Amino acid sequence: MRTRPGRPVRALALGALLSACAGEAERQVSLQPGDVEFERPFPSGEPQLAVGAEGRAILTWIEPEEGVPALRLAIRGEGGWSEPRTVWASEDMFVNWADFPSSVEMRDGTLAVHWLEKVADAPYAYHVLLALSSDDGATWSEPFRAHDDRSPTEHGFVSMVPWRDGAALTWLDARAMAGAAGGGEHVAAGSGVVRGAMSVRFRTLAPDGRLGPEVLLDDRTCECCQTALARVGDGLVAAYRDRSESEVRDIAVVRGAGERWTAPAPLSTDGWVIPGCPVNGPQLSGGEGALASAWYTGVDGTPQVYVSFSEDGGATFGPRIRVDEGLPLGRVDIERLDDGSAVAVWLEASDDAPRVLARRVDPDGSLGTPLLISETAGERSSGFPRMVRTGDEVLFAWTIPGEGGGVRVRSVRLSD
Repeated sequence: MRTRPGRPVRALALGALLSACAGEAERQVSLQPGDVEFERPFPSGEPQLAVGAEGRAILTWIEPEEGVPALRLAIRGEGGWSEPRTVWASEDMFVNWADFPSSVEMRDGTLAVHWLEKVADAPYAYHVLLALSSDDGATWSEPFRAHDDRSPTEHGFVSMVPWRDGAALTWLDARAMAGAAGGGEHVAAGSGVVRGAMSVRFRTLAPDGRLGPEVLLDDRTCECCQTALARVGDGLVAAYRDRSESEVRDIAVVRGAGERWTAPAPLSTDGWVIPGCPVNGPQLSGGEGALASAWYTGVDGTPQVYVSFSEDGGATFGPRIRVDEGLPLGRVDIERLDDGSAVAVWLEASDDAPRVLARRVDPDGSLGTPLLISETAGERSSGFPRMVRTGDEVLFAWTIPGEGGGVRVRSVRLSD
């Protein structure tokens, strides 16, 4: 296995410590992983985590029911995880390793979920559907479309966060792409396919299902990398992989609220030129005026995972901090901690099996030792590890592919 000079691989056994400096005084944070506390059988996959209004965790994933794709949901309360509930099952559900459902809980307890539904006989002709529940997922509203556009083209890679009394969401939208009528071919790295531009859009969602006006955030973006959305103080910050005319595909951010947004600006000027989508989007975690970001880049042919911090609501970001161990596959997530540091998670290749690794990162560039969350696999079916912070815990969700695998969730306790 290749590593960078001076950066030995030190994946810890569960129960080890991560330590770093915070400010002028040395601070030691213990990350104490427990056992796997939730699991679903193969072929479950595509997990996503969210935190509800009272700090409870909400898990969504896809798991077939009698051979039919089904969106499932479970809630972690004081007594542990609830029994899984089915939100929606359909032969037309679009199941994709990188573009998967999510949930959000609004201020009044209303739950909203999104998923993807095929609308035409074309590879990437699908729409974003939403449904609401006011009884913790026991019953759900009739599904409704998240976007105004009805063309048989790609709509997905949704990010949702609680916003004011309701929720806010961003998504990738292919309504302006050439060949829209037939759904076209997907523009993946190395495909050589040239089409019109993907866009990223925004709108709000009220607890009664009313949708706010659509807002175009950027009219030319990468075609199949995840978007990210975070609350920062009284505003919102969205991040996504941009796409220039010369095929530079670095991460961009926009800031705003409602219908007023800034022009796109680079989060980091990596200069990654790639003639197709790497299927590796950014992630954000916000607080009162502060923001942590994580992303993957392959600039100069070298895979890298970076973290960067902002103290002014995403207007500017500090130096990028490399956190990987030399062979990252990307698929990042990030959560801010109360002391201003963050925990990042990603997939890292190794001589044996790819691993889900996490490590603590300080704004001054100090790094904790990587913590092994789980071994997994490098194929697409291993998906994207996801995490949320709830109280003094960070929950990690990931997928183990193949027989005997499926969705897993592990808790890591934070303590000083």
